[in-house]
This record gives sequence, structure tokens and C-alpha cells, in this order.
Amino acid sequence: MLYTSVYTCDARGGENIMNNKIKQMVYAGLLTALAIIIPIQFGFLRIVIPPYFTATLAAHVPMMLSMLISPFVAAVVGIGSTIGFLIAGTPAPVVARAATHIVVGYVGAMIIMKNKSYVKAIAITAPIHGILEALVTIPFIGFSVAVYPALIITVVGAILHHSADSIIAYAIVKAMAKARKKNIYNVFGEFKTQRALQR
Repeated sequence: MLYTSVYTCDARGGENIMNNKIKQMVYAGLLTALAIIIPIQFGFLRIVIPPYFTATLAAHVPMMLSMLISPFVAAVVGIGSTIGFLIAGTPAPVVARAATHIVVGYVGAMIIMKNKSYVKAIAITAPIHGILEALVTIPFIGFSVAVYPALIITVVGAILHHSADSIIAYAIVKAMAKARKKNIYNVFGEFKTQRALQR
């Protein structure tokens, strides 16, 4: 009887882990598709400040939603964002800036996993995002006094864009959480339970 109970518990635990992994894969696929589509189909939302700064409203939303799922999913969605900007035919510096979403999303997801604070994750990753975007731009425009204004615009612009998209992402996930009667940290699934079961 005891053996049967333990076996049943283990079986259910294994089933929950499998279900959560499948959910993560599905969410990763959906958000990656969205990250690819936005730069391709929503070019009308793009703001351009010469020489290389562009900001497509909502381009960071898939990344920010993925941060509430897992670091792995966030990184995958960041790769999708990079592919989207590449397919959209944007200049190489813009594609390189999109690649920073891989790091920013991963770091943000780690912060949320540890602290359960979306606001803290957004606040910490905002300057990281801005600085990274400026750094990856340097190989394309050089580093001299003449390009300082462009780099400053990139840092400040990326932080403002990051902040605006974080509000959009929060509004979306908050609405989802309300509809599903959950909080924003488990609206995509009980991934905390999954991590506990894997220990």
C-alpha cells in the first residue's frame, strides 16, 4: 500500500514536470513567433533616429513576457527577436542590438525566478539593455567623440523603449492573470512547482 502511494506520487510528479515542460515549449514557440513577426509586420510602429537608432513599439513585449516563464524560454525568444529583425532587412547594427534581447531576457528571468519581482527585473535590466545596445553598435559606427551623441541616444532610447514596452507587457500579463484568477508569476504555469520537483 505504501509502495503504491509513493509510486502514484512519483508518477504524478513526473507527469506534472512533463506537462510543465510541454507548456514551456508551447509558450516559447508562440512568443518566439511573435518576436519574429513584430519587426516584420509592425514597421509602421518604428521610430528612426539617424544614424542607427530605431525603436519598434512592442518589440520587447515577447521578451518581457518570456521572462515570467523561464530563463531558457527568454533566451529562445531573444534569438527569435534577432531573427525577426534580420528577416525584416534592418541594418546590421539594429540586428546586433536585437541580439542583446537574449542576454536581457535571460537576466530578467533569473531575477524574477529569484525575487518574484517584475518591477525589479525591469529596473535592473533597463540600464543593462541600454548599455549593451550601445556596445554592440560600436563595431559598426566606431568609437570617437564624433559618435558619442549617437551612443548616448542609443542608451537613453533603449532604456525609454524598454520602459514603455514593460508597461505594455505588464498590462497584457495582468489581464491574463485576472482572467485566469492567478498572479502574474504563475499565469503561464506552475513552474515553481516544477523546479521543486526536480530537486
